[in-house]
Order: sequence, then C-alpha cells, then structure tokens
Amino acid sequence: MESTFAIIAEPSRRAILSLLAASELSVGDIEERLRLPQPSVSKHLRVLREAGFVESRTNAQWRLYRIRPEPFMEMDAWLAPFRRYWAAHVDALERHLARVNPRPHRKGKKI
Repeated sequence: MESTFAIIAEPSRRAILSLLAASELSVGDIEERLRLPQPSVSKHLRVLREAGFVESRTNAQWRLYRIRPEPFMEMDAWLAPFRRYWAAHVDALERHLARVNPRPHRKGKKI
C-alpha cells in the first residue's frame, strides 16, 4: 500500500481532490473537467477510495464521489508541529511584498 503522501503526490489525484473539495462529482464530470480518459479517472478514484480520501454513493445510474475529511484532518494534525518552520518565512515574505509593492491609497468614497 502506498503512503498517504505518495498517494496525494500524484498530480492527477491532487487535481481530482481539488475538484471534489468544491462538490461531489461523477466520474464523467471529473473526466470532462480534467480531460482525462475514463479508465485513468476510475483508477485514481479507486486508489483514493482505498486510501480513505474519497467515498462514493449511488444516485440513479451515477456514482458520485466526495471527499472524506478524516484523512485530511489526520494530515493536518501531523503537520501542526512543523508549521512553525514555514510560518515565519511566510510572514517575512508578506512583509517584504508589502514593502516592495505597497497598496496605493485610494481617493474617493470611504466605506
């Protein structure tokens, strides 16, 4: 069995997860939006389902896929102690960008 990170490292799987983060979709919807062949979409969905990232339900003749939040919550909890390593860098980047490209003051209506 592949590791969690190996599973989501695959670009097509990440694209599928991104689509499913917005709404549940059928295989055909995913095919159309990602322009991937049906066998490829089905293969990636099977891997994601077996790893617990997605689940499906049947609606008439369609099988609809949706995200299962639990594996993402587990990854988030695992990553929590490591956030301090990049949080300071992101804050520094934000300050640098604000200095390099300050927002202009807008004249006119005040909200």
